[in-house]
Amino acid sequence: MMYLSKSKYCELWQCPKMAWLRKYKPEAAVSDDGAQARMDDGNTVGDLAMGLFGDFAEVTEFKDGRLDIDAMIKKTKAHIDKGTPVICEASFAFEGLYCAVDILRRERGGRAIYEVKSSTHYDKAVYYADVAYQMYVLRRCGVNVTGAYLVYINSDYVFNGELELSKLFRIVDISGNIAGEYANVEANINAARTLMESDEEPCFDLSVGCKKPYPCDFWGYCARNLPVPSVFDLYRLPLEKKLEYYREGLVSFEALERSGKKMSAAAKRQMDFSLRDRGTFVDKKQIKAFLERLSYPLYFLDFETVQPAVPRYPGTRPYTQIPFQYSLHYIESDGGDIRHCEFLADPGVDPRRDIAESLCRDIPMNVCVTAYNKSFECLRLKELAEMFPDLREHLMNIADNIVDLLTPFQSGWYYNRAMGGSFSIKSVLPAVCPGDPKLDYHNLDGVHNGGEAMNAFAHMEKMTPEEREMTRRNLLKYCELDTYAMVKVWEKLRDAVM
Repeated sequence: MMYLSKSKYCELWQCPKMAWLRKYKPEAAVSDDGAQARMDDGNTVGDLAMGLFGDFAEVTEFKDGRLDIDAMIKKTKAHIDKGTPVICEASFAFEGLYCAVDILRRERGGRAIYEVKSSTHYDKAVYYADVAYQMYVLRRCGVNVTGAYLVYINSDYVFNGELELSKLFRIVDISGNIAGEYANVEANINAARTLMESDEEPCFDLSVGCKKPYPCDFWGYCARNLPVPSVFDLYRLPLEKKLEYYREGLVSFEALERSGKKMSAAAKRQMDFSLRDRGTFVDKKQIKAFLERLSYPLYFLDFETVQPAVPRYPGTRPYTQIPFQYSLHYIESDGGDIRHCEFLADPGVDPRRDIAESLCRDIPMNVCVTAYNKSFECLRLKELAEMFPDLREHLMNIADNIVDLLTPFQSGWYYNRAMGGSFSIKSVLPAVCPGDPKLDYHNLDGVHNGGEAMNAFAHMEKMTPEEREMTRRNLLKYCELDTYAMVKVWEKLRDAVM
């Protein structure tokens, strides 16, 4: 008999091939950088939402490190029989179908389903499919389902120092939204049984769902037979347009170029350099003019941030970007030594005042600062300036004097095929400084990208002292490489116009 949980049902609903691969070829899965953070946010939000309606009974049980589903089903039945008003993780099974309801609340002679999401939006079709499946299972188990609700994050909520669950969450009645989905559940389950009991890989073509809202874990596997590079590697072409060309058979750069399709100058350059191996294109006039905007002392700045789904610090909203770390390389004069300073907040405390004061100490007013994709750093500085009026003049002065090191690459003044059409620092760095192990993010320990940095800092508070110290070193090394990379990129731009 096929075992089908609500998460597996939703996978099948979104992409049957994804669910099949998860069962038969799990080794092909590669999670994106933010997957763990989204999972952690979901768990945190789910735990908090249990208290929305006051006292509750949670039926979660573990055995040998795994959920004890049989025990959870028995506990759920016992609570229903004695009339417990609110049951969390209420568990039900019917002929191989299983679901755990986030919140099951007694009302109007029956029970209402409350599905909890860590999203700030509720109007997503997959959410309706999720709740429709739960309703189907519960009704087959004899439960009188009297309502269906979605609980989601209120993006307008401002934390004032004391968490108010009634304001953090919004609740919307989705009974009307799921009527159509509910009618399809049984047919979907029958189709799932046929699919999942076959060892023959299903044939489903690439679609928008492969990349949105997050890249599918199996994108690499499903796209393995595409040419390298392919239409999906084109810079800044919307995914929908890429899929349109893909379905027309315009997959390779050769086919796209022959088609005569209207493309941006950046996309044309990307294809041209890839097909003809033209080396490096340098617009010396534009790059020289850009470099003339820089002056000594010259600073290179990079922030790392966390985005807690549940706000922790006064004045913040859900998913507010909280800067907890920066790295700063600087050069006092032409030919001077490269110096470095840094800041990393202690876990468990509001880092904003400390990081703002540290920035004002480390960066004098009226100096030239560079950042890579400066809008991020500028926005964080402006937020800190608004929060701390006594530091506002200094922080805004830093923001107003930032020059974006991304500009020469995004503008097409410096390009080679190794960039692959991407102008992120992690694409540009190995393209302009190939083969240098000191500049290889893969050689770092523990933290290799922004997503891992965010996760590492978020978990430091609960680490042992030894784990915390190791994580601290890893975070500092990662962020230091980000600004050192900027220094090396700046040096390459200088060399290019000499």
